[in-house]
Amino acid sequence: MIGDPASYQLITPDVKLGKGVKIYAFTNLYGCEIGDDSKVGTFVEIQRGAKVGKRCKISSHTFICAGVTIEDEVFVGHNVTFINDLFPRATSGSGNLQTEADWECRPTLVKKGASIGSSATLLCGVIVGEYATIGAGTVVTKDVPPYAIVAGNPAKVLRIAKPESKQHANTVS
Repeated sequence: MIGDPASYQLITPDVKLGKGVKIYAFTNLYGCEIGDDSKVGTFVEIQRGAKVGKRCKISSHTFICAGVTIEDEVFVGHNVTFINDLFPRATSGSGNLQTEADWECRPTLVKKGASIGSSATLLCGVIVGEYATIGAGTVVTKDVPPYAIVAGNPAKVLRIAKPESKQHANTVS
């Protein structure tokens, strides 16, 4: 842990941490996997069944829910939110509080080298392609092609960066 005291973290015994993982204070990790040399910022929650690859940076105040897979070398900006239920409700049809049996967890996949800007929201069931860039504040409702630069609500493709030119490393201006 970076910072102290360790009592400001909740990391359950079923979390699988790779080598060299850095986890800052005020984190909540349970039942997830985090790959080698990744960094998890302050006030991040990563839920059971979520997977974060190697050499990823997960910035502060981010929520990664069950069903999310983040491949290697992905940047996740501050306050990014993933959603895993298309139709969230507090109660079932009978009026009782919902349980896991009352809804469907829809998976989301973020492929290698993608970059997700601060305060973006990703709805469930989408695939973010390799080296795609999602602008700050974007709401992703559909798949994002590889190397695409998207922004807006809903996300619209602004352009496709050419892989050989390394434009995928540039930010949306």
